[in-house]
Amino acid sequence: MQRIAIASTLLILALTVTAAGQETRIGNLAGDAHRGKQLYRRYCIGCHGARGDGLGDNAPWMDPKPRDFTAATFKCRSTPTGTLPTDKDLYDTLSRGVHASGMPSWDALTRRERVDLVAYVKGFSARFHEEKAGAPLAIPAGTPDTAESVERGHALFEKMNCWSCHGKQGRGNGPSVIGLTDSKGFAITPYDFTGANRFKCGETDQDMYRVLVTGLDGTPMPSFADALDANQLWDVVHYVQTFRGKKAPAPVQRTSHPQTGDSAGSVGNQ
Repeated sequence: MQRIAIASTLLILALTVTAAGQETRIGNLAGDAHRGKQLYRRYCIGCHGARGDGLGDNAPWMDPKPRDFTAATFKCRSTPTGTLPTDKDLYDTLSRGVHASGMPSWDALTRRERVDLVAYVKGFSARFHEEKAGAPLAIPAGTPDTAESVERGHALFEKMNCWSCHGKQGRGNGPSVIGLTDSKGFAITPYDFTGANRFKCGETDQDMYRVLVTGLDGTPMPSFADALDANQLWDVVHYVQTFRGKKAPAPVQRTSHPQTGDSAGSVGNQ
């Protein structure tokens, strides 16, 4: 009887730790994994599978493949590469969807339903019981989007070999495309910046900056947080935006005063 009592106590403690590890909160809403399970079975199981391993009935016909939640490796995050996303990161992905994939926006669900889904999805991986989410990376104020910034961004796009995957014109057709795979071994195509007005994880300059510092875990897209400083990252953002049809700013034209020889800057066509 004593052994049974001890075993029961240990089981209760284990369940308590598990529940604490799965705690999910967005604002004043706490996620309920039991409610989330019902939503998952209705909306998500066809792609992500009953075990959350990305092997649902629809998966063979999807490109890119559905996310394997058991690995807890997520593309769209605010946290450093290799770390877990925050609850808000997962919630935002549910709400926004993942552009150029089979993952739609689930903004039609209520906020509570989305929070409950996040709570249930986290239960597929032990990492959410064993690790804390990474600390969100700060995004500094953007630098001016000038012709000079775009030019510097172009040089960095070449220097950091971004073109080898995304192509010289940003169409996702660089020479490294052949044989490119994700962390699961599935073929993957680099993003075509010219084909839409959104990025995979958002649509603003800040969203693009975030991807550059976090990387897209599970894909060949690395983090440049240690390779480029903030000003350089913003230069790359400004350059990449020109692929989306955004007109590059007019260059600053320098003129000299005939008497003093001093230069005065004037920006044309503003």
